[in-house]
Amino acid sequence: MKIAVMGGDGFIGWPTSLHLSHAGHEVHILDNLSRRWIDTELGVQSLTPMDSIQERTRIWHAETGRRIHFNLIDLAKDYELLKNWLAEHRPDAIVHFAEQRAAPYSMKSDRHKNYTVNNNVNATHNLLNALVELDLDTHLVHLGTMGVYGYSTVGAAIPEGYLPVGIETMSGETVSQEILYPSNPGSIYHMTKCLDQLLFAFYAKNDRLRITDLHQGIVWGTHTAETRIHEQLINRFDYDGDYGTVLNRFLIQAAIGYPLTVHGTGGQTRAFIHVQDSVRCIEIALNNPPARGGRVEIFNQMTETHRVRDLAEMISKMTGAKIAWLPNPRKEAPENDLVVKNEKFIELGLKPTTLGEGLLSEIVDVAKKYAYRVDRSRVPAVSAWTKDIAATVERDPEGKRLKSVS
Repeated sequence: MKIAVMGGDGFIGWPTSLHLSHAGHEVHILDNLSRRWIDTELGVQSLTPMDSIQERTRIWHAETGRRIHFNLIDLAKDYELLKNWLAEHRPDAIVHFAEQRAAPYSMKSDRHKNYTVNNNVNATHNLLNALVELDLDTHLVHLGTMGVYGYSTVGAAIPEGYLPVGIETMSGETVSQEILYPSNPGSIYHMTKCLDQLLFAFYAKNDRLRITDLHQGIVWGTHTAETRIHEQLINRFDYDGDYGTVLNRFLIQAAIGYPLTVHGTGGQTRAFIHVQDSVRCIEIALNNPPARGGRVEIFNQMTETHRVRDLAEMISKMTGAKIAWLPNPRKEAPENDLVVKNEKFIELGLKPTTLGEGLLSEIVDVAKKYAYRVDRSRVPAVSAWTKDIAATVERDPEGKRLKSVS
C-alpha cells in the first residue's frame, strides 16, 4: 500500500513509519515538525538524541534500502497544500497522528488550550474535507485515546466504542439503539479527541468515508524492532512533566536517583500498551479496513491496566528508588477502576507485550545511558487543571519551589 503517515516524526509516528516501511509499504511522512518546536518552547529535549527527520530517513534508506519520503506540511493551516498533495499521490491509507498529544500541555494556559483545539480539530477536519472533495477511497486510521471514555467507575467493562441502549418511545415501548459510548474528557486534549469522534461519525455517515479510530492507552517503552536497526533511528523519549508518560517517567526518575512522583493517592487506574504493540495494532487496523458506507470502526488499543501507585511500588522494588507523594495537578477522582474490552485486536492476532522486569530494565538502561541529557528541573509535573489546584502544586520531591513554564 501507499501510506501517508501524518505526524510521522513523533513518538508513535516515527516507529510506525519504520514498521510499515519495513513491511514493504510505500511510506510518506507529512509533518509540520511542531513537536520539535514545542521542545524549544519548553526548554527541554528528548532524553534520546534525535537527528533531523531528513537524517533519520537517510539512515533508514542506507540501512534497509527502503525509502521514507518526507513532506513539510501543516495539516491545520495548509489546507490547499494538503489537498494538492493528496490529489497527486492518492494514498491507499492514511495514519493520522498529526495532533498535539499531551493533556498537561493542553492545560498550561489559555494560549495552549487555543493552540490544542485549533491544531487538532482543524487538522482532522481539513483531512476529512480534502478526502471528500477529491473523492478518495482512502482508509483513514486515526490514533485516538482511551481518555475519551473518562476515568469514572461505572461498574462495567468499557466496550469498543459503541454502547447498546434502550430508549422508551412515545407509545411506551422500548427500542434498542447503538450509540457512541458517552464521552467524558478530562482535559482540553481529550476533548479534541471527543470532537474527532463526532467528525468521524458524520463523515462516515454523510460521505461514506472509511475510518478506523484507535482508542489507545498510555504508551510505554522505547524500542521497536526497527528502531534497533541503527542507533540514529532511536525513538524520542519524553521525561518532562508535560509530555512524559507515567511509566516512562518513573523509570527515568529511578535511573537518575530522583524520587518517583506519585500525584494524589496514586489510585488512578490507567490502560497501557507497549510501543511495539502500538505499531502492530496500527498495521492490523490498516489490514482490516471497514466497508465503505459503514460506521466508524473503533478498537480499544490497550493490553493491560494498572494503578499508578502499583506501578511506582513495582519500580521502587526493582530499582530501590524512593516514592514521593505529591498534590495532584489534575482535576480527577482520587481513585478509579478501569475495565476495558479489547477483544478485536486479540481476535485479529495481537499477542500482547505485558509489563515485565526484562523490558523495564531495558528502559532503565536507556535512561542511564542518556542521563547526562536530563534537566532535573523539567521532571516535575506543574501544569495544573485549575487555578485552585495550581496554588497547591508548589514543590518538587527535592524540596525546590516549582514554577510553570508557559
